[in-house]
Amino acid sequence: MTVHPVSSFVTGRWLPPGAGARPIASAISGAIIAEAGNDALDTAAMLAFARERGGPALRAMTFHDRARMLKALAQRLNAHKQVLYDLSFDTGATRTDTMIDVDGGIGTLFVYASKGRREMPDGHVYVDGAPEVLSRDGSFLGLHVCTPLQGVAVHINAYNFPVWGMLEKLAPTLLAGVPAVVKPATQTCYVTEACVRLMTDSGLLPQGAVQLVAGGLGDTLDQLTMQDAVGFTGSAETALMLRSRPSILRQGIRFVAEQDSLNASLLGPDAAPDSPEFDLFIKEVVREITTKAGQKCTAVRRVLVPEAHVEPVIAALSARLAKTPIGDPRDEATRMGALVSRTQRRDVLEKAAIIGAEATRVYGDPDAWAEDAGAYCSPLLFHCEAPDAAARVHDTEAFGPVSTVMGYRDLDHGLALANRGEGSLVASVFTHDPEVARAAVLGSGAFHGRLYISNRDTAKGATGHGAPMPHMVHGGPGRAGGGEELGGIRGVMHYMQRTAVQGSADILSGITGTWVPGAATTAPERHLFRHRFGEIAPGMSLTTAEREITLADIEHFAHFTGDTFYAHMDEAAAARNPFFPGRVAHGYLLLSFAAGLFVDPDEGPVLANTGIEALGFQKPVVPGDRLKVRLTAKQKTLRTAEYGEVRWHATLLNQDDEQVAEYTLLTMVAV
Repeated sequence: MTVHPVSSFVTGRWLPPGAGARPIASAISGAIIAEAGNDALDTAAMLAFARERGGPALRAMTFHDRARMLKALAQRLNAHKQVLYDLSFDTGATRTDTMIDVDGGIGTLFVYASKGRREMPDGHVYVDGAPEVLSRDGSFLGLHVCTPLQGVAVHINAYNFPVWGMLEKLAPTLLAGVPAVVKPATQTCYVTEACVRLMTDSGLLPQGAVQLVAGGLGDTLDQLTMQDAVGFTGSAETALMLRSRPSILRQGIRFVAEQDSLNASLLGPDAAPDSPEFDLFIKEVVREITTKAGQKCTAVRRVLVPEAHVEPVIAALSARLAKTPIGDPRDEATRMGALVSRTQRRDVLEKAAIIGAEATRVYGDPDAWAEDAGAYCSPLLFHCEAPDAAARVHDTEAFGPVSTVMGYRDLDHGLALANRGEGSLVASVFTHDPEVARAAVLGSGAFHGRLYISNRDTAKGATGHGAPMPHMVHGGPGRAGGGEELGGIRGVMHYMQRTAVQGSADILSGITGTWVPGAATTAPERHLFRHRFGEIAPGMSLTTAEREITLADIEHFAHFTGDTFYAHMDEAAAARNPFFPGRVAHGYLLLSFAAGLFVDPDEGPVLANTGIEALGFQKPVVPGDRLKVRLTAKQKTLRTAEYGEVRWHATLLNQDDEQVAEYTLLTMVAV
């Protein structure tokens, strides 16, 4: 069998393994299939290449440029993912396991590409929140802005997800504009290497944006600065060792950890054995025990059930586990493959023995695959009869197909047991009772990064207990590491600095590229709606003529729309309302009249009104008041080659120039 030399990609070159290379065995056969490692890597040059080449190139791109790059990378990987599928079998992963890894990683790239285009500006500065007025006269403002760190992100990944584990960190990092050094776990780095080759060969990445270290990082962490960041996935012991390095502590370097997690799944007190929730619970727990052979940071380790249902749960889990074919992951009939290595198998069985000192094994045989050359392991199910007195079942994670059933007296007791894990990535609750779900959030939410609540209503569409979604945060408190990854744009913020900027409205507008109320405006030579997308600039503004609001207008609008609320129709009743001086105009009447004042009626570049945001009414409008509108281009974002979105700041004023309403209008304008 050919032994594949896994190369590192550093300073723009592929470097084959050298001194210090270690062999990598197939999880299926135990045969040596690859080798990786190189003790002679020039780590200083690697970091300099990222900071001096990759960082500036990425920061020169706008958020939308980077988002388009992520989408193109996802499309590239999607077209060649069979290569990654084929390599992954030797990690012990079944086809389903591999799809979770490969397709999940590609999907994460797509999500961040989409969110980058929809939720971030087509510029270089991300604005976090609205301006704050800091002076009496409104001339001095404050605004929080986010800009990319000017260093490098070092990503240290686990062996169980060689593709997703890399891409879920890379997607927000690259979108932020920060280069990355990826250090995969050696045991499965040959899959990561193939994925990185697909990306680098595409020509889509700027030089220095992504580098790969197959093997040890050497002294890399000791060379980091306060502009760098570390993202880690692995054991709590390793995380503590890394984050305790003097260089990390001294400079306050960002360290995001996702580590050990004694995740729990709780069967609600309302979920009797004849309920749909009971069946869903059994299926989900078995799936979490067997998917990736239990080698998932989100797998169910503790199964919490009402004491009256312990025996039915054990029987149902055992019966379903017995029907799960275990074997060669290349066989389509296989539902559970091998652990990643025989070393990992030994570790799992050692941890299972620790759990077995406090719990009784009720399913599985730890010696079932002892003579096999691969790394197969039987699912092992334990029952802990005295979970309150136990300790190791709540702090020992056997990172494989091992789980422990525990009975609880009432819901409070069940939640207390869930919390005994001292922090997890996820806990799930199977219930059809909203009160049970509410109690779980209030009683246990502080101990878990994610709460997955499942029942008959969500069975078809739910993603599963163990599936982190890029839209939601992935991380957890305490034992789980105290960090957060993903979570949409929240994940991007890990690689950016939030800075409070103070100054005038003109200064803030210049910094952000977005018009800030109070900043200077310019009057267009023709109507705003006669300008094409490329001709519009933030700050372009018009003020309309006035229109008087009459009592007849108000009554006609009321009868025409059916909105005959007393404040519009009954003078005495309206006067008794503390908010109104008497009969007032409808808020939506004001919006309609405002549109009539500023809209240009003829066919032109404005294609559609797509929404209104941040609508607020500040002062009632009474019959006889005169209304005018100040419309100002606030921000523009190119959406396609044919059109872009323009956000307009609309202020409605009365005859005394008092503001009566304010909102943001969204239009699509032809390029």
